[in-house]
Amino acid sequence: MSEIRLQVKNLCKSFGITKAVQDVSFSINKGEVHALIGENGSGKSTLTNMLTGIYTIDSGTFILDDEEIHPKNQVDANDHGVSIIVQELGTLSGLTVAENIFLGHEDRFVKFGIKNTKQMIKEANDLLHRYGFDRIKAQRMIDDYNFEDRKLVEIVKATYFDPKIVVIDETTTALSQEGRNELYKVMDRIRESGNTIIFISHDLQEVLDHSDTITILRDGVYIDTVKSKDVTEEDLKRLMVGREVTGDYYRSDYGSVISDEVVLSVKDVSVPGLLSNLNFELHKGEILGFGGLSESGMHEVGKAIFGASYDRQGTVKLSDGTEINDIPTAISHSIAYTSKDRDNESVVLNQSIMDNICLPSLDKLSDKRHMLHDKTLRTFADKFAKEMSVKMVNVDQFVSDLSGGNKQKVVLARWIGKDSDIVVLDSPTRGIDIKVKQDIYQLMDRMRKDGKSIIMISEELMELIGMCDRIIIMKDGMISGQIERHETLDENNLITMMV
Repeated sequence: MSEIRLQVKNLCKSFGITKAVQDVSFSINKGEVHALIGENGSGKSTLTNMLTGIYTIDSGTFILDDEEIHPKNQVDANDHGVSIIVQELGTLSGLTVAENIFLGHEDRFVKFGIKNTKQMIKEANDLLHRYGFDRIKAQRMIDDYNFEDRKLVEIVKATYFDPKIVVIDETTTALSQEGRNELYKVMDRIRESGNTIIFISHDLQEVLDHSDTITILRDGVYIDTVKSKDVTEEDLKRLMVGREVTGDYYRSDYGSVISDEVVLSVKDVSVPGLLSNLNFELHKGEILGFGGLSESGMHEVGKAIFGASYDRQGTVKLSDGTEINDIPTAISHSIAYTSKDRDNESVVLNQSIMDNICLPSLDKLSDKRHMLHDKTLRTFADKFAKEMSVKMVNVDQFVSDLSGGNKQKVVLARWIGKDSDIVVLDSPTRGIDIKVKQDIYQLMDRMRKDGKSIIMISEELMELIGMCDRIIIMKDGMISGQIERHETLDENNLITMMV
């Protein structure tokens, strides 16, 4: 019989009138990967944020190895043997890799009031080597590394001290397949040591492949706990949503004729160390995909097009001859961009949903005297927030209070409201549940039919295959090949160009 590691008893948490977690109770065993699934806003991250000291508990208890715990913060949670790898960026800029790994636990390197930095760096480098992350150097600033490498540092930070429970909250969505494989190895080691993982992911196949037990939440309420081996992806969808998920998922059309009209031309674009001599055209009504491994340069493509790469060379030109060299020019000429790094580059966390949605559309929302009116802004934000089914109290709610998936809905609502002609989407379904993914895919399909042009950058090969008219594969900052939409296209066709 399995030994219980953690009991969740009658847990409750509210934000204003929103009941995020309502009287939830279940247990988690030692030596298992216990997945926590549900739609965006179901209470998954809220529950684990209480367990790891990020949020306070309104009522209810956590019992860890027969001891009731009430973590006051993440360091206190670590001291109880609980750690977390968060969905968004969890490292601090301005610190070294070593300082990030040992953040909150620096006292182990302090003697007579003096910190032994050399010893801290040595121990951090030893850990990085043990995890197989030798390319990351402990003495370097964390800002020298990209989003994925910073997530790998977080994995080390959250697991090196052999915690009893590690919460992995949507971490795989930030990683390439290579990075995911590294994380899966770490998960296997933790399970084999007899410790426990709470695994949050919207990728249901990933959940089935890498978990032992699955607990389902819906609207903050406990629904069921099942064994992974006993259920299918369809079973999980039904438990999450409360009904069958029906209708089209990806596009079903093949052989559609793409317009000859070129809306965007990219010529000889380079970004030192990231992109080299990029050339391609985007057509009216086309969904153009970009795929590749994490270091391929594909994520830099979106920034280069949007004028956000300050050391970019080459030209990005619209059909009317306008060159896009900065963000204001891009926005004023109907180009939208959503970044993979949502919290730092796509939303203003400490502003309201209304402010975020209205921000790029302020010119068209002002009156003849260039004045802005609260009623106009509120009506506009409310319309597009509801169109994207943002789970919120109202549009005055701060974006920082939303779940990761609902933040992404706000990002998309902003650009739908702007009605941009060219939309660059970098990892648009990252951290999004199955039903909202379907909504986003259908929205993209409607946009292309309306003559909008979309660039979709994604590490999810199946969504590139399912949604794009043409897919460009990046490798080492260059285009390694491209392939047209076809019903026989599969992941292997793309992988051969990626590696």
